[in-house]
Amino acid sequence: MKKNDFKNKLQQLLLQDIEEMDYLEKMLFVEQVYVDYFSSKENEKYRDCSMKNKPWTEEELKIILLDAPTKANCLKYAMLFKRGYGSIEQIYRWASTSDKEIKQKRPDDAFVKQIKKVSKEISLRA
Repeated sequence: MKKNDFKNKLQQLLLQDIEEMDYLEKMLFVEQVYVDYFSSKENEKYRDCSMKNKPWTEEELKIILLDAPTKANCLKYAMLFKRGYGSIEQIYRWASTSDKEIKQKRPDDAFVKQIKKVSKEISLRA
């Protein structure tokens, strides 16, 4: 299919009504479908994940942690930093985990310590 044909078909589909949804609800639904599609594990193979399992820089972690932990942001940063979607979720999860819980679950994990360090630096500046 040609790019223009695809675009036209997609736009025609977006013009269709969805039962019991107004325009804004429909657009939010479309965004959710988009995020779910691109963040799925089975579709990750189509994205560049060349930095997956590589060390994170503190600057990358700061950029992520300064933004809200939404699915859309997880996808955005996974694509930007060429990582897996789950690794971004994990950063948000560990940043919000209590120190007590970390000491119980991952007391010697360097990555978790790095996330908590950056998270605390951000909190101190706010």
